Amino acid sequence: MSASLRKQLALATALAAATWAVLPAALAQTPAPSEAASAASAQPPSKTISALDAPLFYQLLIGEMELRGGQAGTAYEIILDAARRTREAALFRRAVDIALQGRALDQALAATRSWRSALPESQDALRLQVQILVVMGRLADLNEPVARLLQLTPATERPAVIASLPRFLERSSDARAVASLLTDVLKPYAEAPATRAAARMAIARAWFNAKDPDVALALARDVQKLDADAPGPALLALELMAERPAAEDIVKEHLARPAAMTPLRLAYVRVLTGSQRYAEAARELEIATRQQPEEPGPFLTLGVLNIELRQPAQAEAALLRYVELAQAAAVAAPGTAPAGPGATGTADPSALAAEDEGAEGTSRTERGLFQAWLSLAQLAEQRGDFKAAEAWLAKVDDPDRALDVQGRRATMLARQGQVAQAREMIRRVPERSTEDARSKLMAEAGVLREVKRWAEALEVLATANQRFPDDPDLLYEQAMMAEKTDRMAEMETLLRRVIAIRPENAHAYNALGYSLADRGLRLTEARELIKRALELAPGDPFITDSLGWVEFKLGRNEEALKLLRQAYSARPDPEIGAHLGEVLWSMGRKDEARQVWRDARARDGANEVLRETLARLRAEP
Repeated sequence: MSASLRKQLALATALAAATWAVLPAALAQTPAPSEAASAASAQPPSKTISALDAPLFYQLLIGEMELRGGQAGTAYEIILDAARRTREAALFRRAVDIALQGRALDQALAATRSWRSALPESQDALRLQVQILVVMGRLADLNEPVARLLQLTPATERPAVIASLPRFLERSSDARAVASLLTDVLKPYAEAPATRAAARMAIARAWFNAKDPDVALALARDVQKLDADAPGPALLALELMAERPAAEDIVKEHLARPAAMTPLRLAYVRVLTGSQRYAEAARELEIATRQQPEEPGPFLTLGVLNIELRQPAQAEAALLRYVELAQAAAVAAPGTAPAGPGATGTADPSALAAEDEGAEGTSRTERGLFQAWLSLAQLAEQRGDFKAAEAWLAKVDDPDRALDVQGRRATMLARQGQVAQAREMIRRVPERSTEDARSKLMAEAGVLREVKRWAEALEVLATANQRFPDDPDLLYEQAMMAEKTDRMAEMETLLRRVIAIRPENAHAYNALGYSLADRGLRLTEARELIKRALELAPGDPFITDSLGWVEFKLGRNEEALKLLRQAYSARPDPEIGAHLGEVLWSMGRKDEARQVWRDARARDGANEVLRETLARLRAEP
């Protein structure tokens, strides 16, 4: 025997020995036609191969050598023949693996059928068969193996397997066919007491995936009646809320129960903040902080929300508690302490409701602390304590937040009359990219806007739009400054340009509609613009406020009152309060109007719309 042949046989023997001990996760080495099939094939065999006599050993050795030589079809036939003769699950799995490596789905499917014929009780064979059929798009053939898989599953495990089926089958390109399949296959389990909640929830999820929210919602309600403590209906309802607002009742009913989990409540907070329903989100966060008083994250989001709600004392208390907990956690477990849900380093509560990867080398705890310090600086600045604000800003040691820090410092300078120095401070911030240059121009305009230097802000934004043409955000800001300087034609031109560039921009429709309505111009057109904005951003309280205001201008006081109450409940902003109070005043309900105005003034007595409304109506809250 030549040295070369001896070397090849030694290598083949080693490969075979390794295969018999623990089958390799072949699909993890060679891309498979689906992640699902790959994951299943990567699982270890249920048992090692028995009765490994000399003929079988050499048959398997030849099969592995054929595979190594690029003859996958021959290798598959050899290994599958051995599997059929020995009835070994490990060999059937190996045959499936070989077929999937070669993208031979028909052969892989045939191997699972042979496997099931030899070992009728094999759940592994059924799972692989189902996954391969899904990848092949042969949904019509799924009924029998899925039904059989459920029959073979132990009763104690069956609800969990049923619950996993929608995800198990979601790779199919025909979601409606999957939903119909599960409705049929799970019918007996949907009536059995031990499985009916899991089965109906799985069917609901499948119909949700199939874009049939009404069926999904009806089933979710049904499951909640069966098991009020089950989180599944509430989780699905959170996803349904955007299309079916009535789904929120399921969430509220679940959260009212003692068994409601805090993570689900925080998921609800994310939905609420995404819709700018900050008052309701804050109430849910207060419950979460009582349930988990040592968890930092909810305190951070609560603090930022309370800033938006003009509740500085509550905001400061929540932020200080967050800092205390986050720093203690960082000391206890360096690099692992959570910053909490969505500590993204932004003052936007909607952004705080989502996870963020953050800058490279910056932990979530650091990002959360940076946000807390910036927010505490903002609160100190608002009460005129510039020294305390600077102390908080000095703690933020993050190059990615340099513009945020300098922007706050510049705003403080501008409020003290040092506008030129403030603008220069922004301009001196280093530019590492084109985006930095754009952000600096936005920040400079923002500083000028804060001190009501509308014309100068408009000039900065006009320059920015020359440098960054057709940037919808810059165009929108320029339009808002044009409106402040009473350049209505210019404002309308800019907003229509934003709509042309980004037709889904709800704020552009709303701004144009509200500006027309506030001046009593083209009210029918204004109403249509605002309604379009509300279609794009359902539930947005500021857009709801605009619609209520245009209804008032059209003389529809009852409809206006309903809309404005809804908006003010979701977001008790002083401007919305000014509008609500005026509608109540015009309807002769002056005591109610005064109460609303008192509440609005307590939040922000300097609000321009509120002050103008009170002066025009000669009303004293």
